[in-house]
Amino acid sequence: MGALRPWARYGLLAVAHLLALGLGATVLQALEGPPALRLQANLRAELATFQAEFGACLPAGALEELLGTALVAQAHGVSSLGNGSEARNWDLPSALLFTASLLTTTGYGHMAPLSAGGKAFCVAYAALGLPASLALVAALRHCLVPLLSRPGAWVATCWQLTPPRAALLQAVALGLLVVGVFVLLPALVLWDVQGNCSLLEAIYFCFSSLSTIGLGDLLPGHGSGLHPVLYHLCQFALLGYLLLGLLAMLLTVETFSELPQVRAMVKFFGSSGPVNAEDEGAILGQDELALSNMPPSAAAPAQAPAC
Repeated sequence: MGALRPWARYGLLAVAHLLALGLGATVLQALEGPPALRLQANLRAELATFQAEFGACLPAGALEELLGTALVAQAHGVSSLGNGSEARNWDLPSALLFTASLLTTTGYGHMAPLSAGGKAFCVAYAALGLPASLALVAALRHCLVPLLSRPGAWVATCWQLTPPRAALLQAVALGLLVVGVFVLLPALVLWDVQGNCSLLEAIYFCFSSLSTIGLGDLLPGHGSGLHPVLYHLCQFALLGYLLLGLLAMLLTVETFSELPQVRAMVKFFGSSGPVNAEDEGAILGQDELALSNMPPSAAAPAQAPAC
């Protein structure tokens, strides 16, 4: 494997990615195809029953026209169903949640701008807001990474761990903490509050939100008949969950990306050219972190005497 040329390594990586895409599509087709066909058959049966009972009272094509209008409105997040708690889709809590989904690239798809001015504003707002959000996340990461590294350094000193093992332990601990605090715990709360979703669906929503997939097929409060105050509280809670959860996910990904095993994999597919100044600075920074994690008895002999 080490003797492969760079173009062959990139080709191998592309083929593996295509195979992963094909595998995912095949599995989803096998899992989701039959339920979709059953749902389509049930819908056609319900329409046939409705037309048989009330078809004489309706003009030809009136039902299809009404359903088409309702589906177009539903695609933009507008619906007249329910108890009225979701009638105003562009009130302040809903607009805040929509802007948060823009700046975090989650994009649930439960709402969409209708006017040309709204669409133009979304383009300009995202073009300016996304870089600002990335700068904010980078600044927070710069402040939080040293704080999160202190427990790992303390454990490495107490347990006499080597720097690679200490980094792996820190990454695993941070990953478990993020999964527990930002996936399992919110999923349990959502499962209890929503009432019409299973625990698996709640976990699925939390993961799709933190991974910025945002499929939008499940949102807190939607379709559950909540009081308008509780519904807006759910929107504010989701807003804070997105901002804090995405920051925690980025910190976790950053921690795992600095593992020696991950860096070795990236280096295998990377360029084999000379080390530039940026890479040299990163290597020196890793060496300093490794020395700071080592106990004083092990780090002292490594120091060279002053000339």
